[in-house]
Amino acid sequence: MPMLHFYRVADLHTSASLTSRASEIGFEVLASEVCFNIEATAELSLADQTKLQYLLQETFEPQNFSVKPLISAQGDGDSILEVAPRQQFTSAWSTNAVSICSAMGLVQITRIEKSRRYHIKRTSPTASPQKFALLVHDRMTECVYPNGIASFDQHAEPEKWTTVPIMKEGRKALEQLSKEKGLGYDSQDIDYYMRVFKDELKRDPTTVECFDLAQGNSEHSRHWFFGGRVVIDGEVMPKTLFEWVKRPFKEHPSNSTIAFHDNSSALRGFQHVSLFPEQSTDKPAVPGAFREVKRDFDLTLTVETHNFPCGIAPFPGAETGAGGRIRDGQSTGQGSLVVAAIAGYAVGNLHLPGYALPWEDQSFEYPSTMAPPLQVLIDCSNGASDYGNKFGEPLICGWTRALGHRMPTGERFEWVKPIMLSGGIGQMDHMHVEKQEPQQGQLVVKIGGPAYRIGVGGGAASSMVAGDNAAELDFNAVQRGDAEMEQKMNRVIRACCELGPKNPILSIHDQGAGGSGNVLK
Repeated sequence: MPMLHFYRVADLHTSASLTSRASEIGFEVLASEVCFNIEATAELSLADQTKLQYLLQETFEPQNFSVKPLISAQGDGDSILEVAPRQQFTSAWSTNAVSICSAMGLVQITRIEKSRRYHIKRTSPTASPQKFALLVHDRMTECVYPNGIASFDQHAEPEKWTTVPIMKEGRKALEQLSKEKGLGYDSQDIDYYMRVFKDELKRDPTTVECFDLAQGNSEHSRHWFFGGRVVIDGEVMPKTLFEWVKRPFKEHPSNSTIAFHDNSSALRGFQHVSLFPEQSTDKPAVPGAFREVKRDFDLTLTVETHNFPCGIAPFPGAETGAGGRIRDGQSTGQGSLVVAAIAGYAVGNLHLPGYALPWEDQSFEYPSTMAPPLQVLIDCSNGASDYGNKFGEPLICGWTRALGHRMPTGERFEWVKPIMLSGGIGQMDHMHVEKQEPQQGQLVVKIGGPAYRIGVGGGAASSMVAGDNAAELDFNAVQRGDAEMEQKMNRVIRACCELGPKNPILSIHDQGAGGSGNVLK
């Protein structure tokens, strides 16, 4: 297919954070631009090219747009580094851009990916472009293109599944796989899996089974830790942590209609009159008029933290913290509607440039795989707000804390692993409160977008001690947000919920870091 390229001046190089971090590794960032890589099924007419250029160029700065690169390497030590989304998946940005093109009559265009080009210059003879690349791209969903994007043909082959030779090598094989793939197995996990596969099934497990078990049995998915026995000074406590948490609800349930058994909690609401679209189950996508309908709605409430991912990759970590919590709200009962959000952040000492505070100890060290507290606070705030803006959920309140202190006992007290809290309020039809039990012959439907390598690590990696996992595996454990896709999914759920008694959803769950095992077991 023909590939078109258009270039536009960018200000990516003006970021103070990037400039500072690039200088630390021996680079000066001189300029930047974006390149629009466009795939079309046929050659565009002159009129269509004019439409496309109008869409891509800045309205008031046409001089900063060109069909040829606007930056180039000038001499020794200069180079152009280009990063863009991997070709295996169409990005959310591309999906939206193609939709806009289609609405403008540019139906020949099938994909548009935006690459970022940096003009960099070495200030140190030992400076490595690979290290600079790590500063400017998400190495899970993006990669470096030394010669630009010539086509969107896929060249990468999916990794093949294999068996893990425990029958021959014993537990050592599971320990090695866990370390290589970041599965987060502890000694109890390995003991149990050895008993199941070696003693009972008498066969080697597959890598697919091992990934699934890592996800399904991590604390992220099962929260099994909180249901375990509590032993203090050798004495078994009468209640588990979960029993203590649930005790107030059991003694005073008040107006709670859902608690501790679904993706969100719910409070008894009230009857009201609202506007609903007239829909037909035969033709649900056909536009229709709105009419007043009397409904009985409850309030849904949910909150979760996304701590480990926000420490490793703050922006996408906070994005998916908000996105996962939205899906939790949607997945309550037989479907719920999203209303608004809150956010909260707790980090260590900020060490603001030019603003030293007396309690900030310069000798405090942080895991090399985690972002500094200041970057966490800025990027997390940007990530959560960015996702909410793209999805269409207002962020109505929040809080922030920053603390790092050396106690009189010598103990260090600090949020080294940051806290990112995302909460939400929603509403659901009271008739949809109870999930229905599955029956033979019913359909299981999955809607949404690609999850990348979230099935490798994810919830299991977040169960590990910070710094125990390889940096690449930690990075792979962070989900990636796609707010546009989630909004499309939201429209499907909302349309079903608005059908009231004709809602086709019998039970709904959110597949997050727990992978398929989190929703299908």
